[in-house]
Amino acid sequence: MTSVATKSYDHLGLGDGPKPKSMVRAKRWSEEVENAFRFQTAGYRDEIEYKIIMKIEPERWPVEPGYVKKLQRRDGTYYYYNRGRECQDKEVHKIKLYQY
Repeated sequence: MTSVATKSYDHLGLGDGPKPKSMVRAKRWSEEVENAFRFQTAGYRDEIEYKIIMKIEPERWPVEPGYVKKLQRRDGTYYYYNRGRECQDKEVHKIKLYQY
C-alpha cells in the first residue's frame, strides 16, 4: 500500500502561523492590492507570512499611505520599492488577497 505524503511547511517556520480561510483575486487596484503586490513580488503570501518568517516588521515609506519600502527575500537579497504605485493595471488580476 502506498502512503500519500503530506506537505509540511515546518521548514519555513509557518507551523504555528495563522492559515488563510479563503483567497480572492484582485479585480481593481487599491492600497491593499498595492502592498499585496509588493509582498508577493518578494515571494511571500502576505504581510503576516513575512512577519512570521523574517521576524521583523517590513520597512515602510513614512508618508501616507505608507506603502512597503523594502523587503528581504528568503535568499537574503532585498527588493526596494518606490513611494508611488508600482502595481500596473495589467498585473492587478494576478494578485491574491487572503482572508483570515
